[in-house]
Amino acid sequence: MHLSDLLSVKIILASQSPRRLQLLKQMGFEVVTTKIEVEEKAEEGLQDFELAEHLAKTKNHAYTLPIESGSVLVTADTLVFVNGQPLGKPCDKQQAMHYLKILSGREHRVITACTLRSRHQETTFHSVAKVYFRTLSSEEMNYYIDCFQPFDKAGSYGIQEWIGLTGIEKIDGDYYTIMGLPCNKLFSTLGQMKI
Repeated sequence: MHLSDLLSVKIILASQSPRRLQLLKQMGFEVVTTKIEVEEKAEEGLQDFELAEHLAKTKNHAYTLPIESGSVLVTADTLVFVNGQPLGKPCDKQQAMHYLKILSGREHRVITACTLRSRHQETTFHSVAKVYFRTLSSEEMNYYIDCFQPFDKAGSYGIQEWIGLTGIEKIDGDYYTIMGLPCNKLFSTLGQMKI
């Protein structure tokens, strides 16, 4: 697909994430957002990337309106895993602190899965990145939680926020996967789709 054709694709983003919206707009797409109601629950026996893909597909299939020609519905799910255990979005300050203590001084994996659906095709993919946090003090964790309210973020942090800037020693993989949208993979996948 030619670049001009690709950039003329209208993206329907079924996500309330301001980060995903911002990234898609920065990529040059016209984006409209829609809200879907889905219970995000883990299915027994799924591996980490399978769980992320399952959740992205579930969100995508919850959108029941017809998709017009030239449009693509985008859904995504980001999960943080430590020793194979998922850390979701914290429900309160206590859980956010617990998650940050688990991540402090350790390596973890971030998996973002996306499901793209046009009138003619559906595809799902995932991207994995490793993140290494230095040891964080209780004062730093409290400051971050109080100032940034990371209750809408898997693992209780945003890489683009203060704690990412000051607490992450290194990453292996795609920065935008950690932010919640593997932009390069999404762009190349869109370019191969029948829209």
